[in-house]
Amino acid sequence: MRPRAEPQRLGLFLLLLLLTFFLALQETGCSSLEYLRVSLVMEKEEDGSLFGNNSPSPAPQPQPLLPFLGPSPLTPLTPFTNSTIPKLSGFCTLNFVALESMMSESAIDCISAFAPYLANVVCCPQLQSTLAILIGQSSKDTSMLALNGTQAKYCLSDFEQILVGQGANNTVGQICSVRPSNLTQGSCPISDVNEFESVVETSTLLSSCENVDPVNECCSETCENAILEAARKLALKSYGPTPSMESSHSFVDHSTRISDCKHIVHRWLASKLDPSQAKEVLRGLSNCKINKACPLIFPDMKHITKGCRDGIKNKTSCCRAMKSYVDHLQSQSFVTNLQALNCATSLGNKLQKANITENLYNLCHISLKDFSLQVGPLATGCLLSSLPSDVTFDRITGVSFLCDLNDNIPAPWPSSQLAASSCNKTVKIPALPAAANGVNGVYDEKMVFFNLVIAAGIVLLIVFR
Repeated sequence: MRPRAEPQRLGLFLLLLLLTFFLALQETGCSSLEYLRVSLVMEKEEDGSLFGNNSPSPAPQPQPLLPFLGPSPLTPLTPFTNSTIPKLSGFCTLNFVALESMMSESAIDCISAFAPYLANVVCCPQLQSTLAILIGQSSKDTSMLALNGTQAKYCLSDFEQILVGQGANNTVGQICSVRPSNLTQGSCPISDVNEFESVVETSTLLSSCENVDPVNECCSETCENAILEAARKLALKSYGPTPSMESSHSFVDHSTRISDCKHIVHRWLASKLDPSQAKEVLRGLSNCKINKACPLIFPDMKHITKGCRDGIKNKTSCCRAMKSYVDHLQSQSFVTNLQALNCATSLGNKLQKANITENLYNLCHISLKDFSLQVGPLATGCLLSSLPSDVTFDRITGVSFLCDLNDNIPAPWPSSQLAASSCNKTVKIPALPAAANGVNGVYDEKMVFFNLVIAAGIVLLIVFR
C-alpha cells in the first residue's frame, strides 16, 4: 500500500491547487464580467402572477449554475411541447418560411408567461426587428418597403398566429403595442424601393450600418445618424401640389413623419443585408435606445418621504419603506445593467426633489440588481447585459437567458457632477467596453471555470481508480 500513497497525496495536492486557483480567480474577478445562464420553468402562483407577490417562488433542489424558479414536473412548457398549427389567412405575401429560424427565436423571446417581464429588453426588440426584416426581404420581389392597410392586417394576424403556435404569449401584439399600421408606410411619403434609392445616399447609409459595433454605436451613433439623415430626406419629399385629404399626410407632425420614415429605412437596410446581419444591426440600434431610459413605473413614494425626511430619525423604518418600494419596482420587469443605472438615477432624483438629501442607497444597501426581477433560490436580482442575448429553450433546462453576475454594484446616488451614461468612462458599471467585442469575453472567463472542473475530475479519476 505504500507505493499508492504517494500518487494519492500528489493528486490531492493538485486538486487543492486547482480549487485554490479557482477561488482566487473568483475573488479577483469583480472588475470583469461574469454571467450566469438562468433557466426558468413557467409556473404561475395562485394569484395568477408568475413570480408571486414581491417574493420569489419556492426554491427547487439546488443545481450548479442553474437556479430555477418554481420548477414542477406537472407544469411542462406546454406551448413548445404541444405546438399548434396556426390558421393563416392566405392573404399575406410575406415569406415566413424563409425566416423560419428567426420566427422561432421571436417565439422563444416572447414565450408565454415571460413575455411581459422580458418585453422591453428582449421580446419587443426581437419582434420589431423580425417584422422589419420580413418586409425588407419581401421588397426584393415587390419593390415596396411597406404593406397597404389590408395586407398589414392579414400579415400581422398571421405573424402573431405563427408565434403563438410556437409558444409565444397570445397577447404579444398588445404587449409590444404592434398594430397593422406599424407595417404600413404610415406618414412617410416614400415606400417604393426605386424612389427611395433616388432620394437617399444609399452607399453612405449602407457603409455606416452594415458593420455596427454594438457598444461604440451607442456613443458614436454612426449608423443611427445615417438612418436619421435618410429619414429626413424621405420626410421632406413632397406629395405633389395637391395632396389628397384622404391620406391626411400633409397634416402629420414632421417629427412623426421622420419616425415613420425611419421604419422605412430600417426595412431598406434589412433588404440589403443578410437576415442575421440585419437582425444584429436592428437589435443593436434597439439596445442603444432602451439603455438610455428606465422602463420601470415609479408609484407614489409617500411612505418613503414620510419615513425618511427630516434627517431620518428612524433608520429601520426608513429602510423598511425603501426596500418595500424597491421590491415593488423589481417585480415589474427584467432590466439591463444600464437601465438599472438609469432607474437608480431617476428614483434618486425623485427622492431628492422630495427633500430627501441623505444617500438612501448607501444607508439601506440598495444595489443596481435590486431594480431588476429577482430569480433563483437566493432571490438574486437578474440584471441582463447591456447587450441582452436571445432567450433559449431546452426541454430539460427550460427557458434560459444570461444574467450579469458581477459583484453587487451599489446603486449610485445621483449628483450633478456625475452623468449616468455608458459613454462616460468614469462611470463604473458592468458590461461596458470590456464586453464590446461581442460575447466572447463573457464565455472565455466561464471556460476557465469549466476547464478547472474537468481538470479536477481527471485528477480524481487518476487517483482513485
